[in-house]
Amino acid sequence: MRVPLVDLHAEYRALREEILAAVDEVLQGMNLYLGPKTTALEEAWAECCGVRHAVAVASGTDGLTLPLVANGIGPGDEVITVGWTFIATIESIIHVGATPVIVDVEPDTLTMDVDQLAAAITPRTRAIIPVHIYGHCADMDPIMELADEHGLFVLEDAAQAHGARYHGRPVGSLGHAASFSFYVTKNLSAYGEGGMVTTNDDNIAERLRLFRNHGRAAKSDHVVVGYNSRLHEIQAAILLVKLRRLEEWNRRRREIAAIYMERLADLPLRLPVEREGCRHAYHVYGTRVEEREGVLEAFEAAGIGYALHYPKPAHRQPALARWGLNDIATPVSDEAAKQILGLPIHPTLSDEQIGYVCDVLAEALVR
Repeated sequence: MRVPLVDLHAEYRALREEILAAVDEVLQGMNLYLGPKTTALEEAWAECCGVRHAVAVASGTDGLTLPLVANGIGPGDEVITVGWTFIATIESIIHVGATPVIVDVEPDTLTMDVDQLAAAITPRTRAIIPVHIYGHCADMDPIMELADEHGLFVLEDAAQAHGARYHGRPVGSLGHAASFSFYVTKNLSAYGEGGMVTTNDDNIAERLRLFRNHGRAAKSDHVVVGYNSRLHEIQAAILLVKLRRLEEWNRRRREIAAIYMERLADLPLRLPVEREGCRHAYHVYGTRVEEREGVLEAFEAAGIGYALHYPKPAHRQPALARWGLNDIATPVSDEAAKQILGLPIHPTLSDEQIGYVCDVLAEALVR
């Protein structure tokens, strides 16, 4: 038996006729960007997140960068985030000319450590980017309290958290703005790249719509120096087809997580936790294994896909050495990097495949 980490082929087979019809509709009209599909997707995503505005952009990375630009954050400013994330979170800060400040994460959820956040705020701090890692929310209430106290902009990095909730509130509505990625492996994915920014701030939304389209206020009027960050209309059409299944797909992810939790509870590894009041979206089912190499060998021999998000925390990447980030002490992130093991989790995963993963993992751990 082979068990892929993500099975895009199975997803496409199930949706092929709807997707091809949606793409054909776009191509028949030849309105290829900022058309009716993009507008419909923005309206639907805003409703999902319980916010007034959703602004489609070309990628999740742009969804992190453009809100910083829209808020005038740049050279001389500090932005606090975590190193336990994909490098795009930190890249967005650097691209606007601001200084990234890295804090460590909680040992259980691997989300931002609020105590370290409080200690890292300085007079130069302008923004905070908490990361909802693997589909689990950062602890947003104390983060927002600190932000309100210090007058800081909070941008949720929700790239992995489509459909997650925090005390009954959807991710995407918890900060001043939020960035989602529709990269191909996400819970809601395009066939390529795509992103979305959500906000309740009318001014931020207006500026985002300008910046994503070369600063264009009218056909021949460019009022700010902008970017080319328009979501392709074909991708919007595909996302609309998939969005109708997101709640069902996330429900299946949670079912799979529950099976793993039951089957693996007595094994010598750490399982994901769900903070009280949170609903995990399980983009990644991230276990922690102290002696990981033997399990990886067993998985490869058995044809089981796995993820190591992340074998090296983002701030440890050589590309970021010139900003002094490699030397920051983050013991929790560094320990997680040596132990993390993401198991297959996707809506088309069968119970038989789940059982096979559990059996192989159990055998590898008790050798």
